[in-house]
Amino acid sequence: MTATDPALTALAQGWCALSLLHGRIEAHIERALQSGHDLSVREYSLLDVLSRQHSGEGGHLQMKQVADAVVLSQSATTRLVTRLEDRGLLSRYLCPTDRRGIYTDVTEAGLTLLDEARPTNDKALRQALDEAATNPELAPLVRAVETLRIPA
Repeated sequence: MTATDPALTALAQGWCALSLLHGRIEAHIERALQSGHDLSVREYSLLDVLSRQHSGEGGHLQMKQVADAVVLSQSATTRLVTRLEDRGLLSRYLCPTDRRGIYTDVTEAGLTLLDEARPTNDKALRQALDEAATNPELAPLVRAVETLRIPA
């Protein structure tokens, strides 16, 4: 295969379309969350992921798991947790069974903000997908996103 191979070119074009769709959706949601709730997409995602923790076995996430879930490096995730902790939206505590481990929970204020922001996020996502669906290059990707059934 060469760099001008039609299969590679089509693959690269598909990847560019997917990247474009992601960028448009994220930018649309970012504007909505920032203006309505003073939250970034990453902050919202972090609150959402951490709000799904539970007290059962394996219910609390380690920082690496959180970083993977919000698609950030561990250091960037730690900085994000610190910012939200400074705002009173998260709290950290030592793992009761392994004092080296630190867990993070969403505070009541964080849960309230998340509950207020969730409809904004959902509406902005729907708007961004509807807008992207009018673009013939992005429409198949929108349909694929809409048909995905991935458990939270």
